[in-house]
Amino acid sequence: MTDTEAQLLARIPDRLFIGGEWVASSSSKTLAVVDPATGNVLKRIADATPADGIAALDAAVAVAEKWSATAPRTRGEILRGAFDLLQERQDEVALLMTLEMGKPLSEALGEVAYGGEFLRWFGEEAVRISGRYGRNPEGTGQMVVSQRPVGPCYLITPWNFPLAMATRKIAPALAAGCTVVIKPAELTPLTTLLLARLLEEAGLPGGVLNVITTSTSAEVSEPIIADSRLRKLSFTGSTPVGRKLMIQASANVLRTSMELGGNAPFVVFGDADLDKAVDGAMQAKFRNIGQACTAANRFIVHSSVVHEFASRIAGRVAQLRMGRGTEEGVTIGPLINDMAVNKADGLVKDAIARGASLVAGGHRADSPGSFYEPTVLVGVTLGSEILREEIFGPVVSITEFDDEDEAVRLANDTEYGLVSYVFTESLARGQRMIERLDTGMMGLNAGVLSNAAAPFGGVKQSGIGREGGTEGIHEYLSTKYTLIPSA
Repeated sequence: MTDTEAQLLARIPDRLFIGGEWVASSSSKTLAVVDPATGNVLKRIADATPADGIAALDAAVAVAEKWSATAPRTRGEILRGAFDLLQERQDEVALLMTLEMGKPLSEALGEVAYGGEFLRWFGEEAVRISGRYGRNPEGTGQMVVSQRPVGPCYLITPWNFPLAMATRKIAPALAAGCTVVIKPAELTPLTTLLLARLLEEAGLPGGVLNVITTSTSAEVSEPIIADSRLRKLSFTGSTPVGRKLMIQASANVLRTSMELGGNAPFVVFGDADLDKAVDGAMQAKFRNIGQACTAANRFIVHSSVVHEFASRIAGRVAQLRMGRGTEEGVTIGPLINDMAVNKADGLVKDAIARGASLVAGGHRADSPGSFYEPTVLVGVTLGSEILREEIFGPVVSITEFDDEDEAVRLANDTEYGLVSYVFTESLARGQRMIERLDTGMMGLNAGVLSNAAAPFGGVKQSGIGREGGTEGIHEYLSTKYTLIPSA
């Protein structure tokens, strides 16, 4: 560890943030945050108990009414202030993400830019919350439709985008006038702690945002979700966990937002511009080391171009440099832990056993940390586990098709429906695919599509609700209708 890294880690809070105060866990226990590139402990931080979770909810409830009455402009300016602070400190925030999650530093800087946009976007949306007023059809009175904050919120974020997943939930909640308890993932909690400090410096009142870090997520979350004072649950993570949380949320009929698993198809037609398709594939697959719910999982390529496409991808993969994300020129960092390596390796071995051919990679790296080689498989057959499960690793899995109907059938043959990617030079075909693919988002000749101004979310087992865009703030608002009878 360099002196710069050590100094940065020393500045990161190691306590819970409750009611505007940095406090130790009630059990005095700590959890270790580990560098996935080395296996070394970066920092030990407070490990919250269920009692700490309820204390955080108490703090959020205590100031909920006052925060909801705060002027929208004030709420927006605090978010904008946090955005400005984030830009000033982008280098240290990016370095922190690289240390705790492993992604290359250049990608971490990209996440600072992307994550920061949610602070700016929803800072602007805070003053645009609107309703409507008009005469009812019978002419007997005036209808007033207004929007109100839904109430205290519990936000659960994943480990793969430590900043963006936090800002994508916190920013619309605060903009809408809601107070928040957020629980970052045990594997990457440090970035959220730093974000809380930035919001504190930007003038956010105590208790509006509360951060609990814990190694016992289920035990801490259950009493919070069961508390009748909580009115909103937002979760990003696996579909099985999301289902369990929805069952818990049903007891108090909580508003829920669920951004769950993905199994994204990447469809390349015979008329595609292969330069665009290969560039898009590298972005859609290897961004964040393949550890993204939007990562292309199944490459469905027309038989007329499958061999050239695979050859070009293999050539690009050979140019990737694997290593610790802080090192110059590194483009592939470690997977988050050994469990992730085992999963990717198991899926690759299963595909090969079922007839797929290995073109590149396919092995664990012989080095410290949880590294897996960038991998390309061709001829992946139906029934392979890699076509059903989310890989969450740097593995390209290629299956070929012969006509459009087959491509659509293969692309839709999954319980998930988050995002799809289509490459074709035919406008008519592109328009048909927009209508025919069962996903909440689609990139047409594009390998990256996430944007703070756009609604992010899926269909089927990929979740409910949308984050980002004009739609995102409505996840934290409830609609109230008032009738004023005519005189």
